[in-house]
Amino acid sequence: MSFGSRSRPWDVHRLPSAEGRTVLVTGGNAGIGYFVAEQLAATGAVVVLGSRDAVKADAAMASIRARVSGAHVRHLRLDLADLSSLKTAVGGLDLDHLDAVVHNAGVALDAPPRRETEDGHELMFGTNHLGHFALTQQLAPLLSAAPAGRVVTVGSFAARSERLDLDDLQSTRDYRPGRTYGRSKLAQMSFGFELDRRLRAVGSTVLSVVAHPGGALDSLTPSRPPVHVTAPAERLRAMPAGLLVQGKDAGAWPVVRAVLDPGVRGGQLWGPRVFGLRGTPRSEPVPSHMADPAVAARLWAATGELAGTDPHLGFR
Repeated sequence: MSFGSRSRPWDVHRLPSAEGRTVLVTGGNAGIGYFVAEQLAATGAVVVLGSRDAVKADAAMASIRARVSGAHVRHLRLDLADLSSLKTAVGGLDLDHLDAVVHNAGVALDAPPRRETEDGHELMFGTNHLGHFALTQQLAPLLSAAPAGRVVTVGSFAARSERLDLDDLQSTRDYRPGRTYGRSKLAQMSFGFELDRRLRAVGSTVLSVVAHPGGALDSLTPSRPPVHVTAPAERLRAMPAGLLVQGKDAGAWPVVRAVLDPGVRGGQLWGPRVFGLRGTPRSEPVPSHMADPAVAARLWAATGELAGTDPHLGFR
């Protein structure tokens, strides 16, 4: 049993029905996550917005309901920077199964100083990677109870040019915000590929897929007030960039396909068709440094120790 139908070519503007399915989107109140949530809501799925901020989540849900008649959306208070809170948060889902989770929420800092979570982890690595790693363990029983559960990890084009420093995962020795962000996204993507290898090894019905939005700019993104407003002048100035990149609404397309398309396979990477930066979604070759099993195994072990998780993340 799987999402959608394979009877016609994939069309980002005519998505298959996902009525009766439930999807959790972390960081679904803004950016790529908002448009993933909006597009999934239009398929009839129940969409849960995982967000720390109830006010922002309420604004996002109001925007989705205004654009999608009969949308089924709800909020789950979720703070990925506080690992001890995740078990209680997942209990608040009150579900007997979960069809998919989109690991989208993220922190991106562009200037020093180095900041830490309440648990003492570097903020970007701790939120983007450790938080989602630990959340996966809490969701494992619900995903395993679904007919065909999926974990979709949202990566970044920025990860292509980075390499992990396994001896300094939290940038304690040499903190450069842009590099630290790219490495946190690389860690997430490496995790997504390694998770699928481990799921296949234990015969799980759950798939792990990685997707990225390519080049997605606020200035090319349609307005969704009060969630996001693009001034006409700002959009006009950004139009030349639209030859190479796109808005966050289009950046959501590979993620949504990774959630819905029954033809998607575990361990795949989905991104925009044109140079990986813009356009409709397609499956891409996985860069070797993202899928290196030796690096992934070391990262998995180190992450599990930092996050205090089960070695199998709850999948048996």
